[in-house]
Amino acid sequence: MEWFVRVVLLGLVLLPVGAQAQSAPVPRADTVLRRPAILRLPHNRFVAQYDSRYSIINRHFTTINGLKLGIEFKNRFRTGAAIYFLSTGVPTRRAKPENAAEDADAELRFRYLAVYAGYALLETKRWELSANLQLGTGSAYVRYQNAAGDLDKTPHDFLGVVEPAMAAQLRVFRWAGVGTGLGWRQPVFVPAAIQKELNGPVFYLRGNVFLGELIKVMKDKEPLFTQSNMRPD
Repeated sequence: MEWFVRVVLLGLVLLPVGAQAQSAPVPRADTVLRRPAILRLPHNRFVAQYDSRYSIINRHFTTINGLKLGIEFKNRFRTGAAIYFLSTGVPTRRAKPENAAEDADAELRFRYLAVYAGYALLETKRWELSANLQLGTGSAYVRYQNAAGDLDKTPHDFLGVVEPAMAAQLRVFRWAGVGTGLGWRQPVFVPAAIQKELNGPVFYLRGNVFLGELIKVMKDKEPLFTQSNMRPD
């Protein structure tokens, strides 16, 4: 009987210890490995971008100028519209028109309107990495000098453009930043000769102005060129 009492007493002593061990929360692996989430935008904002793109067309280094207007949503998504045009003509490999002067240069030119969409894959207050896609429609033509010495051009060919790209952006101030990217321009719905001339890699630099942030900075009379609001929390 004495040994039975001792076992019961020992069990009463060890029971609270065991209960505490069972009730203690076990750290979850995802809790230990989880990183603090980065705060997104407190509200949607409008964005204006001067988008200067560079490409190699017919073995010539060329500049494609563009202007973007869009909106950036709080959930990492952005979309808008853009207009692009070839800044200078590029010598074409297409046959010259019949009325072209014998020694005249024939230049390929194009312009198009596009809609774009992008998603921020990684970001901090200072920088971001995003995936982008543009779909555009426009026209391509050849400008040349005719036998009479006047500038002439061929009928415009319909041009479709599909352009996926990856981009990186560095915010210099709260309302402005710079960016760079690399992508591929693929013409569609065009004759094979034009497609061979226009498809190829695209790389670009751009300046970003966040209109909503700029208006807010001016409204609150904050310093324009300050880095204080770019520090991590």
